[in-house]
Order: sequence, then C-alpha cells, then structure tokens
Amino acid sequence: MRWRALAVCLVAGAMTLLDVSIVNVALPSIREGLDAGNDTIQWVVAGYGLAFGILLVPAGRLGDARNRRTVFMWGVVVFTIASACCGAAQDPFWLGVARVVQGLGGGLITPQVSGFIQNLFKGPERGRAFGLFGATIGVSTAVGPLLGGLLVQLGGPEHGWRLVFYVNVPIGILLLFLARRYLPVAARGPKQSLDPVGVVLFGTAMLFVLLPLVRGGQSSSLSERPWWMLGISAALLVVFVLWERRWAATSRETLVDLSLVKVRSYMLGLGLGTFYFAGFTSIFIILTLYLQQGLDYTALEAGASQLPFAVGSATSAWLGGRLVEKYGRGLVVVGLVLISVALVLIDIVVPLLEGDVGLKLAPLFLLAGLGGGLVITPNITLALSEVEPARAGAGGGLLQTAQRVGSAIGVAIVLALFFERVASSRGDYAAALSYSLHVTISFVLIALAFGLADVVRRARTDE
Repeated sequence: MRWRALAVCLVAGAMTLLDVSIVNVALPSIREGLDAGNDTIQWVVAGYGLAFGILLVPAGRLGDARNRRTVFMWGVVVFTIASACCGAAQDPFWLGVARVVQGLGGGLITPQVSGFIQNLFKGPERGRAFGLFGATIGVSTAVGPLLGGLLVQLGGPEHGWRLVFYVNVPIGILLLFLARRYLPVAARGPKQSLDPVGVVLFGTAMLFVLLPLVRGGQSSSLSERPWWMLGISAALLVVFVLWERRWAATSRETLVDLSLVKVRSYMLGLGLGTFYFAGFTSIFIILTLYLQQGLDYTALEAGASQLPFAVGSATSAWLGGRLVEKYGRGLVVVGLVLISVALVLIDIVVPLLEGDVGLKLAPLFLLAGLGGGLVITPNITLALSEVEPARAGAGGGLLQTAQRVGSAIGVAIVLALFFERVASSRGDYAAALSYSLHVTISFVLIALAFGLADVVRRARTDE
C-alpha cells in the first residue's frame, strides 16, 4: 500500500513540475493565438512559479498540522480546474489569472509529496522512495519541452497550446480517485496551531523576493528590475523570525521550526539545492532558445534534443536513491562534478559544431543527466534525514521554496545575460549560450562547495 501511495504522489508531483517547463515551447503559439504582449506572456510563465513558490511552506505546515491527504486532494482539485480554465482562456488576462491559480494548486500538492515519503518510509526504503521522487523531478523538467513540442505539433498553432493545459485534466481527475483510495489518513491528534501571522509574513517576504526576478520580461536587463523590493523582503524576514520566536514561547507550533537552522545537514542541503537549481533550471531554457532561435529547430526537435538528459537523470536518480545510505554526501559531490564537467565541455564544443548540433551534444546531455540525478535525490534524502517526521511537510516545503527561489534567480540572471549578449553580438546565439553557461557553471560550483563542506563536516563527526 505504501508504494501505491508513493506512485500517486509521484504522478501528482510530475504533473505540477511538468508545467514549469512544458509551457515554454508553447509561448509562441500562445502569443499568436491570443494576440498577447510580452508582459502578459511573461506572467504565463512567472505567475505560475510565483504562486507556487509562495505557498510551499504554508502548505507544508498545513499538511503537518491537519490532514495531509485532504490538503493534497484540494491541491489536485485547484490545479485541475485551473488547468481547464487555462486551456479554455479566450484572452491573455484570464490565462494569466488561471496560471496563478494553477500555481497555487501546485504549491498545495508538492510539499505533501515529501511529507508522505518522510512519514511512510524509513531507512533504505526512504532513500529508494526519494530516489524515485528525484527521478520524477529530473525527468519532468527535461521531458517538459519534448511533450510540449509534441502537443503543439498535434494541435497545430491554434489549438496546440490549449492541449498543453488540457492534458492535466484527465490526470487530475484520476488522481483524486487514486488519492482517496491509497493515500493514508493521518491519525487524529491534538489540534495544532497554523500560525496565521507567520504565514502572512513569510508569504509576503517571498513575494518581494520573487517579484524582482519575474517582472520585466525574460529578456529585460538586470538593471531594470525593482531590486529595492529585496530590502522590504529582508525586513519582513527579520520581523518573521522575531514573531516565530515569540509564538514558540507560547508553546504553540510555528510555521517554520527555527531549530532547523541548527541542523547542519539540513542547512547545507538547503544551500546546495538553492544554487544547484539556480544553474539546473536555466540550462534547459537557454539550450531551447539556442536550438530554436539560433538554429531554427522546431519545438519538437528542441525538446527531443534534451531527451538524453532525462534518460541519464532518471537512471542515476534511481541508483542514487539506493546508494545514498552507503555513500552519503559523497554521492552528491560526484554528481556535481559530472554535471560541471558536462557543462564545461558543452561550452567548449558548441562553437565548433556544425549540422545536427542537438544530436552531437547528446552524449554530453547524457553525462549532465547522470550527474544531475545523483544530486537531487540524495540531497533531498540527506537534507531531511535529521528532520522530525512531524515537521516533514514544513521542512520539505522550505527546502523546495529555496529551490524555487534559486530557479527564479538563475533564470532571471542567465536569461538577461543571454539576451544582452545576443543583442551585442548581433544575433550570435552560440556566443550567448557560451556566455550564459559560464554563469550556470558558477552556480553549480557554488553548490559543489556546499557539498564538500558537508563531506568535511561528516568526516570530522565520524572521527
């Protein structure tokens, strides 16, 4: 029964994660079909990520404090209805609104997945379960452009983008039936506080972190973004910490367990995940832009070119889940080294390639995928290994919030630099790819530093 429950969780997780990347290849047909401007198109992408990221920690806490299955199912309902509204949208404004609501549904679902895994599995089985979850993350992110390209081609320029959203509807309906049958209902205990003031403070702080990163369009200069909002966010986070301490002093449960700061494995895993996702997420976007706009690949061809990454990531994530108990943080370090080497080699060879570039890059995409799969799965397992199961939802939600913030930072910086180089080099997309790859490699190397720090810490602890 536990593994059936896991299967339900993984399908839901894949559905929400696919919508992060699957929409990118449909943007040109959305622009044409709805006569949408750049700002509205940006909100189709950014609105989802913004709502998704803001709700992760509060939704995780809600699952911990109440019935996790109920929160999960409400998330699926919201996500499914919003997906249908996206597909049926007749103007850009309502598509943007529906995407925000869809992001809220995804934010309700995702932290429950890590919470269920933390509560249902222990020891080596937990590693295997997180291994499958990691494989789902890697495959969903990499397969999104391919599936989106296929649906756009099947539906044509007028209806293809609608299929990208409608495909979620039958999956969501099926998930509701399966969730009710296979997901466990938490045993009733003392009613816990939901910390409403903490929820508002933290959610508002995350809003002011993410807004500068998603406003202004994907190609806007970094200097044009409202960075002053980060100052407001920092002030709100200070107030949030003070409030959480006061709330905890009354013996009531807080939104974020501040004792997590003292759990070194969790904090190092959080830092590693933040910087890895800053580099990891932006890789697919700049590669898609290079292949589609620089080499005139179709959406389907660009998506298919990234399939080797999905294969490598799924394979190594599954293996990583089985090996993490034995090799620990060293496994993550190996994965980060592999993906760093692959990105450096891509940077070196792209200017030298002619004809069938996507096919010739396949071995390096495979190597990057093998490395990536060894990062996500073991890092989640190790970061949450010392977190109490009662705090699994909130702990996992905070971990994934950091990943979403990292993704937003990476995409904002890398895309701005990519388009700036395209403009300054008069359309040299290969040069723009190389320039922006330097930034993604830097993010991955910072993540590697966090991994090495944890390896050293664990070695000292074992002495």
